[in-house]
Amino acid sequence: MRAFFSSADPSKPLSAPSLQQRPDWFIPERQATPESVWLNRRGLMKGLGGAAIMAAASGGAGRANAAEGVGGAAEKTADLYPAERNEAYKIERELTPEEVNSSYNNFYEYGSHKQIAAAARRNLVTDPWSITIDGLVDNPETIAFEDLVRAMPLEERLYRLRCVEAWSMTIPWTGFPLRALLARVSPRPEARYVRFETFENAKMASGQRQIWYPWPYVEGVTLAEAQNDLSFLVTGAYGKPIGAEYGAPIRLALPWKYGFKSIKSLVRISFTDERPVSFWEQINAREYGFWANVNPEVAHPRWSQARERVLHTREEVPTQLFNGYGAQVAGLYAGLENEALYR
Repeated sequence: MRAFFSSADPSKPLSAPSLQQRPDWFIPERQATPESVWLNRRGLMKGLGGAAIMAAASGGAGRANAAEGVGGAAEKTADLYPAERNEAYKIERELTPEEVNSSYNNFYEYGSHKQIAAAARRNLVTDPWSITIDGLVDNPETIAFEDLVRAMPLEERLYRLRCVEAWSMTIPWTGFPLRALLARVSPRPEARYVRFETFENAKMASGQRQIWYPWPYVEGVTLAEAQNDLSFLVTGAYGKPIGAEYGAPIRLALPWKYGFKSIKSLVRISFTDERPVSFWEQINAREYGFWANVNPEVAHPRWSQARERVLHTREEVPTQLFNGYGAQVAGLYAGLENEALYR
């Protein structure tokens, strides 16, 4: 196994990388999806935004629109999209088409298969929606989704997503850095971890009637990971608020970790001095651990992680250590070589 560690102390927060420093995943604009193509699409979506919102509203308050997956709390923030793209985050692959991304999702609250989009759109009620931020912080609060989003500077970032099942996407997420939320609530010195929790409501999520799963879905990261600039709270995708199938109205994106760490439909963010036990870790800790960092040289117990299938092209490509974000995150794990960092 290759080791990519710095001498940094992983227990201490890292400062944001300089935007002048080109990370290893940066590529020239000429190699990415042409800006004019994406801007034209964004302009069209913005022009149609009002119609989409009205269509969603006609389906009933809090219900996602069957065509767009936009409704509920998203209706109240649609005027914020599309957000300006942060050009510090570039990728070498074309964006995964929205029609592919929106129809191939893991969201176990709505089933153990990939075709959960229709069920999520029909049943996920997001209005009203609030997020509780508690635990070892100086400023705990429970805040309405709309109020939180309007208090944060939204931006668009192009991120890779690598699933533990050895497939990948490339997504234009909109949201704000998790560290901005940390600054708002001021974690106490004794806080070492951040625990995330999704909703629990079997009436609107049929998958939660399966009592053998440890509902609600829980995930966790270290405080240092949470303060890394790549950790991103997502409220939109493809130039508009995220639909139900993506984990509306707010979810996490951790692009250097396997996708199951990027928890959906958040209702609680807690700061603690005890390491959280995540949903999949409770089910099968041998296969799905706390860290779950991407590493092509560490196989899953049942398949190789050396390559990945790019969904919209079906091309197989080599997987990169930390999903290509090693320069930004490897220092978080200095001194932790004895931990199971790659499952």
